[in-house]
Amino acid sequence: MKRCDLKLYRGYANKKELVVFGHIVKKYPSGDRKYTRSGFRYARTIIELFSVKPVPFLKVFLKVGNVTAETTAEADGYFRFQVPLTETLPSGWHTYEVTVDDEVNGKKYHAVSTEEFFLPYKTSYGLISDIDDTFLISHSRRSFRKLFVLLARNVQARKPFDDVVKHYQLLSFASRTHPQKESNIFFYVSSSEWNLYDMIVRFAELNGLPKAILKLKKIKSGLDDFVMTGGGSHLHKLRKIHNIINFYPELQFILLGDDSQKDPEIYEEICRTFPSNIRAVYIRQTRKRPKPEATVLLKNIQELGVDTCYFAHSNKAIIHSLEQGIVFEAPAEAIAEIIPKDIL
Repeated sequence: MKRCDLKLYRGYANKKELVVFGHIVKKYPSGDRKYTRSGFRYARTIIELFSVKPVPFLKVFLKVGNVTAETTAEADGYFRFQVPLTETLPSGWHTYEVTVDDEVNGKKYHAVSTEEFFLPYKTSYGLISDIDDTFLISHSRRSFRKLFVLLARNVQARKPFDDVVKHYQLLSFASRTHPQKESNIFFYVSSSEWNLYDMIVRFAELNGLPKAILKLKKIKSGLDDFVMTGGGSHLHKLRKIHNIINFYPELQFILLGDDSQKDPEIYEEICRTFPSNIRAVYIRQTRKRPKPEATVLLKNIQELGVDTCYFAHSNKAIIHSLEQGIVFEAPAEAIAEIIPKDIL
């Protein structure tokens, strides 16, 4: 039996369909301790993540409730299911199972793994957030600095921006009618590659960020690729956000990003395409002064009837969310925990 590993990612569903996805690789670096190593040992973990070897073209089987489906992995080991749901599921998190059971060139492959998917509540908001320099300090504008931070600082040493976690926790209560913690669906959409999935998930868990579905960039499998991590075209972000909003036409969305790269431009295009689906746009200012082009793009978005907030510090974004009624009725004890007294 030939060894392979199934790397599954959190998926999402609406009332009619389920979307889940993952990769098949020869061996996936596993174990939480890998992400808390220090020095060269942690750098080796990151290099291992960018050295995974995909296993292509194997048959993959999905099972969730009474639904079963089959597909074939692509050349880079990636597979995706979008299948009809035949039974009514309650809102919240659910489990799905994927199996690889195939034989290629006389080699038998077998692996089984489980992961979760989320079905939003009827009154949910959808929240779509960038990662690097939106909530995770990454120095995206400076390639060598970004690489150094990625290799040298483990998940415990990496830091979120001040009060950004409080803002995201507050947004987890945002609702059009009935605030309830964890009722909203969060997507973290980034130009980082799938290789960094576990690192991002562990960072989010460690810092108390809301549990989210991640949408990342094509997996890389070589050190030559690693040097260019997070670079290249950002059109995949635009495409992924389009797909998410089309999948949930009944939801309103809140978009969160920063001005270090293309987020204002991408979000303006999204708002022009889906003006009635976007409740607000938040853009973090990453330099000492606002960027004139970001200011212009946010003004264009406001003219479409969408609330915007361009902020250097997250406490300004928190105040905006409260004043604009995006979060209007979070439980008092939750407000006390989330929001600093100096903001209230």
